[in-house]
Amino acid sequence: MRNIKLTIAYDGTDYSGWQRQNNVTTIQGEIERQLLLITTSPVSLHGAGRTDAGVHAKGMVASFHTEAALSCPALHKGLNSLLPRSIRIIDCCEEALGFHARFSAKAKTYTYSLYTGSIQLPLQRLYSVHFPHPLHQERILPCLEKIIGTHDFASFEASGSRDLSAPSVRGSVRTLHEATFVQIAPELYQFQFTADGFLRHMVRNLVGTLLETGQGRHSILEFEQILSAKKRSAAGTTAPAHGLVLEEIFY
Repeated sequence: MRNIKLTIAYDGTDYSGWQRQNNVTTIQGEIERQLLLITTSPVSLHGAGRTDAGVHAKGMVASFHTEAALSCPALHKGLNSLLPRSIRIIDCCEEALGFHARFSAKAKTYTYSLYTGSIQLPLQRLYSVHFPHPLHQERILPCLEKIIGTHDFASFEASGSRDLSAPSVRGSVRTLHEATFVQIAPELYQFQFTADGFLRHMVRNLVGTLLETGQGRHSILEFEQILSAKKRSAAGTTAPAHGLVLEEIFY
């Protein structure tokens, strides 16, 4: 038995997210379908996370076990020859049997992009959210400082995403190592978050609430109170999916 690690980039526009589902097209489902053709045996692909419909990735990692004798270069080339061009295998290598794409991960980085100009160019529309409003960094940056470190992020977790009665070691507690907001081009801004893990919709809910704060709809003190409330109803709207990119997984 061999354990194969894939690093994957994809444009999530036309997919119903990462996770395999019946009757819809997903990233995991597409890769597993081609792996079956290449290895001639069903493969269960384990991703480092589960991106939502419309979310993109530059460095998703997934792993699977196989008894196929194909070399990693052959698997790499074969997958890219069969997969749609919206999914590319960036790297393919063999790992120890104990490696698991999800459970071995130490941290992840996501970015979220916003275009603030009055007219968004068509080529930007799939990868940055059109937000034609002033962005007051002096209101946003202090809020980012408040969320760095270990906190209970329940206020920014999608409602109903977990069975709250089920036992969990971490619950909704996560450690955010980095949270930045920078201008990367004229009228183009980007949030970046690195953490030991993310709750479902956590980045999008954070961004939605931070943008509301940046517009003056919440004060910095009220943002702190939203974090402390530990309930989704306290926070702001969920930012659209297409501005979000999974950049990298760290092991």
